[in-house]
Amino acid sequence: MSEERIYAGTVTELREAKTKVVKGGNHGIAVLYDDGEVYAVDNRCPHLGFPLHMGSVCDGLLTCHWHHARFDVKSGGTLDPWADDVPTYPVKINGEEVWIEAESRNRNTLSTLESRLKEGLEQNLSLVIAKAVVGLVEARVPLADIAKIGVEYGTKHRWNGWRSGLTILTAMTSMLPYLDKNGQILALYQGLVHVARESAGMGTRFLLGPLPVKESNDCPSMEQLAKWYRHNVEVRDVQGAERVLLTAIETGATTRELADMMMTAITDHYYMNVGHTLDFHNKAFEMLNKLGDSHRSYVLTSLLPELANASRSEESHSWQAPINLVAPLEKAFDQLQELIQVNNRDSENQTLNEEELVKQLISDDPVKTIESLMQTLREGTSPVKLGQLVALAAAERVARFHIQNEFRDWITVLHTFTHAHAVHEALKRSVTPELVRGVFHGAMSIYLDRFLNTPSARRPKVDKKEEGVVPATDGLLSLLNQQQQTDEAAKWAMNYLAQGGAKKNLFNTLGHALLREDAEFHSFQMYEAAVTEHEGWASERSEFAQWAQETMIIAATRYLAAHAPTSRETPHTAKIALRLSKGEKLFEEEE
Repeated sequence: MSEERIYAGTVTELREAKTKVVKGGNHGIAVLYDDGEVYAVDNRCPHLGFPLHMGSVCDGLLTCHWHHARFDVKSGGTLDPWADDVPTYPVKINGEEVWIEAESRNRNTLSTLESRLKEGLEQNLSLVIAKAVVGLVEARVPLADIAKIGVEYGTKHRWNGWRSGLTILTAMTSMLPYLDKNGQILALYQGLVHVARESAGMGTRFLLGPLPVKESNDCPSMEQLAKWYRHNVEVRDVQGAERVLLTAIETGATTRELADMMMTAITDHYYMNVGHTLDFHNKAFEMLNKLGDSHRSYVLTSLLPELANASRSEESHSWQAPINLVAPLEKAFDQLQELIQVNNRDSENQTLNEEELVKQLISDDPVKTIESLMQTLREGTSPVKLGQLVALAAAERVARFHIQNEFRDWITVLHTFTHAHAVHEALKRSVTPELVRGVFHGAMSIYLDRFLNTPSARRPKVDKKEEGVVPATDGLLSLLNQQQQTDEAAKWAMNYLAQGGAKKNLFNTLGHALLREDAEFHSFQMYEAAVTEHEGWASERSEFAQWAQETMIIAATRYLAAHAPTSRETPHTAKIALRLSKGEKLFEEEE
């Protein structure tokens, strides 16, 4: 008999025993006798790994007795979408002898895993998503391709558009190079789960379509389309804005032209939706950079629903009184068009005192801050550098946030930082006078957050310890198993670096500190923005650049520590998927 077959006994033996387990596959093969027929399936329930020979067969359905998943005993197909299909094996009967083919009929393929990921998103099944991500990562599928499945789903099947789920997925995709393999699995899983949760119960979003421009002579100019788009956003006409945007895409607008058009409409208003609007736009363009232009229609139009009700800070009392911030800003903005056009944005201002400008940004004099920003631009500082310094000043607010403040005010300083970071990143792609307004909006939000640094938390001091003794990064994770370790965690991070600890390992550990929690949206934003801004300073060799890098690390560590620990239900599901992929038995007690 061929070695590709496994002897399972005689028909008589199986008729009497009903079930038998033989060696084969990865977990053994359950041989089942029912109603005169013999069947063979993988002996591991694909849901959570319970032995299927301990289940029962009735009317052609095999039921696992742990969570009652049901399987067609012939095909292995499940009636329960949360369970996955079970591999089956062909059975050959030679007289009384029963032989099992060693090769299963329905092994997992890349196509199967991708389909299961899509089904997990559609049905909002966390374990299905987790198992699919583990399988795809283990199969070495490009990580961006895994994220793309979530982006395609989230932008098409969430009628009110881009929000926190897609932002988390984009941020975590950007952080994949800083994480080990388990961290990458957790990052993708967390992003995809948040997309699924946020999309649950939503209707499919159908595009309106572009204007009926059939010939090039009928095409409105990009300048005309940008003017229409700007007006539609101004009057909160989301449908009009969508048709104009799709027309621009249809008529050949570049991604940069689309970004300039959309960012202009956003920065016509101040700090829209406490900074989320600009951050969402920036993240969408970051994801497009990974996925390519073919996804522009769904990705970019998904940003529009939020605009219908987005808050506009120039209309709020805090921006009007007791100091009117709007009037001096509008005066400055009138000069930006000419100033940015004549300024060489790639030049560097050799006289720029970065430290003094950051001190001014966190001062109590907003009018002087506006004047300082304008003067800095006149002296030749690039808007990109200015955006970087505003992001740094905003991070300093987080790094010095005192825990005597109300806990919810962590989010206030976080909003300012992530908005400033988004402006900085957007300016790297394209500098326009209109987008530079976002730098000033961020600066004024930093001013409005001043009371959250009154008093200011002290920057952690490094302990004098034996040099060269680098603490294990597990120490930080252990510290964050306790509540109220905000300042202690920042001190640990500074001590770790002072003893020569590798930043790569620290960033990976901070990532795991985030990804092992039931973290809320803003924590994902904080981690990604801080690491990205840190890396922007890492290429510079100066004491100030070193201080800036430390500020980003302190800000991220304190924020994550303030929001830990949680119940950790979401990552626990991913842990189950990882254990199942390794063949571990969940139903047995650990020794």
